[in-house]
Amino acid sequence: MREEFLLNTGSTIEEGRLAKGGSKLTDDYTKECAVCEMNLEDYLALGSPEKVKITSRDGHSVVVYAYGAEKLLSGQIFMPRAIWSNVVVDPETFSTGSPLYKGSPVKIEPSDEEVLSAEELTASLYKLQKRGLDDGN
Repeated sequence: MREEFLLNTGSTIEEGRLAKGGSKLTDDYTKECAVCEMNLEDYLALGSPEKVKITSRDGHSVVVYAYGAEKLLSGQIFMPRAIWSNVVVDPETFSTGSPLYKGSPVKIEPSDEEVLSAEELTASLYKLQKRGLDDGN
């Protein structure tokens, strides 16, 4: 079984419709964007989990729904570009001001943790950042 995958993100038609329509705090947005599409063989090798925890090289992680698809190459995953993928996208910009939305190395493992809504995820990230600031970091 593979240890590391390459994360690619991008807009989807439905993600764009929901985001532009002001629906980022809806269940529909979570179901559309809090997902990880994997190569079908990689997905089956992982045990066909309902949810996965995706962890970036710098240790940030997010839990999302998972499914397999034949259209992706082995070792590649796709997530719609939204807050869930932004948590694990490699922040290196190479002085462009834009992070690596394509080819970010991540680790994936099955998870029983809850998939957070955009609002819940934002609140949890803010609490972590605030805690770090309060600790003098």
